[in-house]
Amino acid sequence: MSASPAVADSSPGFAFRTLLTKEVLRFWKVSFQTIAAPVLTAVLYLLVFGQVLADHVEVFPGVSYVAFLIPGLVMMSMLQNAFANSSSSLIQSKIMGSLVFVLLPPFSHWQLFGAYVLASIVRGLVVGLGVFVVAVWFGPPAFKAPLWILVFALAGSAMLGALGVIAGIWADKFDQLAAFQNFVVMPATFLSGVFYSVQGLPAFWQAVSHLNPFFYVIDGFRYGFFAQSDVSPWLSLAIVAAALAVTTAIALSLLARGYKLRH
Repeated sequence: MSASPAVADSSPGFAFRTLLTKEVLRFWKVSFQTIAAPVLTAVLYLLVFGQVLADHVEVFPGVSYVAFLIPGLVMMSMLQNAFANSSSSLIQSKIMGSLVFVLLPPFSHWQLFGAYVLASIVRGLVVGLGVFVVAVWFGPPAFKAPLWILVFALAGSAMLGALGVIAGIWADKFDQLAAFQNFVVMPATFLSGVFYSVQGLPAFWQAVSHLNPFFYVIDGFRYGFFAQSDVSPWLSLAIVAAALAVTTAIALSLLARGYKLRH
């Protein structure tokens, strides 16, 4: 008797794992571009700002400027790369016409969202770890509250992964996605206290910074290293959680409706 042919696993869990694996391998296979290049960029920032300001700035008592700068650069790299992962995957699939092969299987909008965001978290964590491993040679920071480091690393990467899903769905071409990144993500990242404490800003710009959810991600993440921050880590966590909930709700709504995905 001949053996019966193998039956492909059609369970929802298998489909989700397949899409997640595809999204992780998509950036891993070009890791020189997606991981090594962001690490090099962050280290260049550290070299330039660290060398210029190291002897002139002390943001927190007892914390050198280089040590202060490292968590900000790590989180900035995580946020930017988490956003880039989900947004670039969706826009490339839409332009190349391969998105139909993702939409044909019986994925729920939750599965699509989960696969894209989890892959973004993985990329964000890998890049962040790479930046930290290289940067720690210049000024190793402490680990006063490591649980806060993990919480904000995961929450920040998830928030930007969800924002990347929104941008990737909204954009119809690379120019639109680049505009979203250049006029929304980049300014919000650079004006979030990566290179400075917002307490040193004039009152108006302090107020503007406190409207930026990226500030709370970086400030809470930095608290995990030094047990010092501009605002309470609990306040930061509440605001980041609210921002994550909003971006998740919007992304899920767009995926459920098939907005700009099904023509």
